[in-house]
Parts: sequence; C-alpha cells; structure tokens
Amino acid sequence: MRKASEPESLYLDFDGFFASCEQFANPRLRGRPVGVVPFEGAVNTCVIACSREAKLRGVSSVMQVKEARKICPDLILVPQTPDLYRRAHNALLSEISMVIPIEAVKSIDELSCRLDVTQRQTPQAVGLAIKERLLKLVGPWIKCSLGYAGNRQLAKMACKVGKPDGNMLWHPDNMPGPLLKLRLSDVPGIGKNILRRLWDARIVEMEQLLATQPKQLRALWGNVTGERMWYALHGYDVRVPASERGMYGHSRVMPPEHRTIAAVKPVSRLLLVKAARRMRRDGWSASRLHLWLGLWESSWSGSAYLPAICDDTGVLEALEHIWAEAEAALPRRTVIARMGVTLGELSRTSQRQLDLLTSDEPVRRRMEVVTDAIDNLNRRFGRTVVSVGPWNPPPGGHAGGKISFTRIPSAEDFY
Repeated sequence: MRKASEPESLYLDFDGFFASCEQFANPRLRGRPVGVVPFEGAVNTCVIACSREAKLRGVSSVMQVKEARKICPDLILVPQTPDLYRRAHNALLSEISMVIPIEAVKSIDELSCRLDVTQRQTPQAVGLAIKERLLKLVGPWIKCSLGYAGNRQLAKMACKVGKPDGNMLWHPDNMPGPLLKLRLSDVPGIGKNILRRLWDARIVEMEQLLATQPKQLRALWGNVTGERMWYALHGYDVRVPASERGMYGHSRVMPPEHRTIAAVKPVSRLLLVKAARRMRRDGWSASRLHLWLGLWESSWSGSAYLPAICDDTGVLEALEHIWAEAEAALPRRTVIARMGVTLGELSRTSQRQLDLLTSDEPVRRRMEVVTDAIDNLNRRFGRTVVSVGPWNPPPGGHAGGKISFTRIPSAEDFY
C-alpha cells in the first residue's frame, strides 16, 4: 500500500443539494429559507434537506418539521421532487467532467476525482475552474464544496471542514495537523456504535485514534474496515474492492390518512414491482422476499422463499402470502406509518440454479417472457402502460424514485 506524498484526490459535495435544486427551479424560493419534506402537508416527519438561508436560522437536516417551524417560522416547506434532483445531478456531472474526469459518483450530491500529475501542483485551481463553470452555466443557486488530500477519505473530510462553498486543501506535508482539530464523530465511518466502542477503549480524541495500530482498529470495528480506516487516516492510498449487490428494495413513509392495511397493501405491490424491475435490469434474480411494516411503537416483518425468480407474477404471489400472515397477526385497525419491501439472496439470472423440487421451470420461463414484454412496452412509452394487477401510484408520487444515500434512480424508476 502506497502513502501519498501529494494531494491526489478531489472530493466534491454539493451544498444543500435538494433545497438548492428547488431554488434553482423555482425563482420565488431564491434567497428564502427552504426545507424539503417527503410529501405535501408533512407535519409529523423530518426535514430532508434545507437551504443555506434555513441553516443560518438554525434549521438542519433530519430536524423534525415542528421544531424547524419553531426556530424559523417563515420556513417554506416544499415536497421533494426526486426527478428534478436526478436531472440536475446528470447535468452537473456533465459540466464537471468537462474540467476533470469523474472517478466515482458516491451519491446524488457527492463525487470523487483523481488529480493528474499537473493538477497536483495547484489542486485548488481545479476547484475554482469547476466553480466558475457551474456559476456561468448553471447560476449561483447550486454551490459546491471541494476538498483535496492524499486519499479519498481525507479529501472528503477536508471537503466537509470547508463547507459551505469551500475549497479546502489538506496537503500530505501538513498532516496530521488538520485532523487533530476534529472530533472522532467528524470522521466519516465513525457512527454511534463505533464511537461507543472507541470510548470503551479509552480512545476519546483524534490524537489517541491516530496513535493506535491497524490491527487494534480492526478489532474495535470487528472487521477489515477498521484497519482500512487506520491506513486512510494516515494518508495511505486505500482502495476498497467493489462489493457484490446484496438486495433490491424500496420503502415508503405513509401520509397520516393512508396508514391502514387497506391503503398500504397496494403501495407495497407497486414498490415491489419497481424493485423487481431494477433487479431484472441489472441481471439478478431473488430467492427471498421481505416485507417490513413500521407501526407506532413496534414493527412487524415477514418473509417468503422464492425459487430464484425475477418475474412480477412470482414476486407478487409471494407478497400476497406474506400479507395474509400480516393480516392474521395484526389488529384490523393497525396504524402503519412506514413500509418496506426487499428482494434478497440474489443470484445472477444467467448463472442461477433453479429449484429441482418446485418443478415449475416451464411456467417460470413463460412468466419471465411475459414480464420482459411488459418491461419493453413500458420502456417504449416511457410510462407504465401495462402492469400485473392494478397500478395506483401512492399519495405524493415518486414511487420507486426515492433517492437514497447509495442509489441514484434512473429515468425508468419514475414510471
């Protein structure tokens, strides 16, 4: 493993991306405190993202709406529009790639790049070029912060320290100076559980963390991630191997007036079909289906075995069996605040081993042909024109198009 002697990594993070996109698209929101919420009329939920103006008033992401309203009475709440964020993401990446090749897209609002030999001499000039290009072609409403360091982990931390609208350089020659000013919780990858383990080991300051040994952090993390963290914090160019896909799923926070079993069940069917579409598109089949229901003070979950399938008919039949269990186990007036469906235990469709005991291969093959035909029709018309069973989009729309930390939806996810 090589220790970088020059700033080789660039990390870019858009500031308040969702709220900034809303201000870009809607002139009446510009210069005003904006909070993005999951759906229209949201009250008992949290603010997904907020604008710079809202942050200056004390509002923060993941803050409860009621609390945000107390701090900032004139906060403008707007429902999320994921397709806008997807299109903005693609347009911004296109402009950035004209300045420097993009190495990895880390999320909808974060990316990393490798600096070439010339750029390493004056890395901040690259950031200024990106900022100038975005200002000229996009406008002042969507801003970004950049960080530069010997590896991606340190560049990300430098980027965070420089927010908002920053252009922060952590040169390897000056390390670990900038790190010593941070708290352990400021390190990406150190969450509440890891922080508690570090405290139990009497590691409470950054200087103490840097004084550990690689195997010590591996033991505290319980896996190789801790050892990688040690090397990353000490400036080594850590390369994490790509991991295989583990699951496909969607979840949904239900509006107050749609929290009954009768209202949640059709939404679960739609989200499951959306997840199955994504799974087929990537060439996977599933052997397990999970349904999770978030109740007021508890939760309920159930699962069903799947014989390595990917067609809509098969997964929907399994979902019906799980719902039968849920309806038998839960009171009729159960309030379901949140719901999620997950397809897991994946295998490549081209390499899967079919279950010899089910003897349903001919039927399954026919169902897959039918599902492929449905996918082709929907793709051709750019919307869902054919579906297995009813297709009733839930309140708030954007079913299957929700943006998570690790997934950027495609255009197909919105129909």
